[in-house]
Amino acid sequence: MAAEKNFEEKVKKYLKENGCWFLKYWGGGGFTKSGIPDLLVCCKGWFMGVEIKGPDGKPSDLQIYNLRKIDSAGGRAILLYPKDFDLFKRLVEDPGNQKLYEVLKSKWKHFENIMKKGK
Repeated sequence: MAAEKNFEEKVKKYLKENGCWFLKYWGGGGFTKSGIPDLLVCCKGWFMGVEIKGPDGKPSDLQIYNLRKIDSAGGRAILLYPKDFDLFKRLVEDPGNQKLYEVLKSKWKHFENIMKKGK
């Protein structure tokens, strides 16, 4: 968990340095909804839901569901691992880059496909 928290701090610092607005969301509390991405971001006019994971972290079914809903609504739905941070930084610089988004999107689509096979 410490690795995930440290990575999250690195992501937030990068977003702040690049003029992005973001909100850290804590889901599952008394008055909050579970499965919402860790960071809700607006950068260069684009909405991004960013679920941050440590190197071995796995998203829940509800997190994948919410990423899918953000994507279908036209936002950028990102399941972010430390190894993909450079790709994410490139997307922040050019959020309209569809090819780059598709590469990042494949990270959560992979889990979506696994869940479909298991059901």
